[in-house]
Amino acid sequence: MSGAEHPAKSMAVKDGTKDIRIGPVTAMAEFERCVEVQLAVWGYSDGDLIPKRVFIVADRIGGQVIGAFDQDVLVGFAMALPGYRDGKPYLHSHMLAVLPEYRNGGLGRRLKLAQRDDALARGFDRMEWTFDPLEIKNAHLNLVRLGAIVRRYIRDFYGPSTSLLQGGLPTDRLVAEWWLRSARVRCILGEHGPGEEMAQTAAAPDGIVERVAVPHDIHNWKRNPEQRKLAEQLQASIRLALESAFARGLAITGYQRALDGDGCFLLGPATGL
Repeated sequence: MSGAEHPAKSMAVKDGTKDIRIGPVTAMAEFERCVEVQLAVWGYSDGDLIPKRVFIVADRIGGQVIGAFDQDVLVGFAMALPGYRDGKPYLHSHMLAVLPEYRNGGLGRRLKLAQRDDALARGFDRMEWTFDPLEIKNAHLNLVRLGAIVRRYIRDFYGPSTSLLQGGLPTDRLVAEWWLRSARVRCILGEHGPGEEMAQTAAAPDGIVERVAVPHDIHNWKRNPEQRKLAEQLQASIRLALESAFARGLAITGYQRALDGDGCFLLGPATGL
């Protein structure tokens, strides 16, 4: 499964008023551009910045580096590395980045779907990635728009981060499991065939027994030193609630966003994957 032989083909997609092309990243200048986009999105210091060589390795060893191109300019990318757990290979999607001016038009989801197409073509059944439980938009994308589930919480996964987006908090992460061929994912993506029973949507799944709220004010709390304590307290509260639920065999199977921007994790049995 050489990364230089991706079967995924480029395709033209629409993001707002711009024509965006999604396709494999293969040229040296494009790998260098991935580093530039990464820096623009997260503002990392040199110690946290992933260098060009890692993108090249990901491509060469059977991972993925898939780009979003406005004309010939890379404006976003998704990078994954091959992994192995429970006796089976999978892809770990380590990084998804879209420049600010190209956000909120569905480009992040299109990059994820291109990852899925490539993974399925190469025989993978599962992808995983980590995400910050305090980031409401990301949670909604992962759980509702893509159909991932979550059964693991990892405290301070990366250690201290220089990204301003982290707000000085521990890098706690949830692990998204994306079961690429599952009925749940296929139904959420509109791929169910004739006679297949429609799955409940991830925005309102059946069997919810617990809820964990995430107020949208967390974004301001993380960025304001005077309110940082509120962010720390909320993170600790969510951490304990989700760890407790996972220890009791529950999974995050849905997510809801209120009109005021608040988010809420929905937990129940991990069925119908």
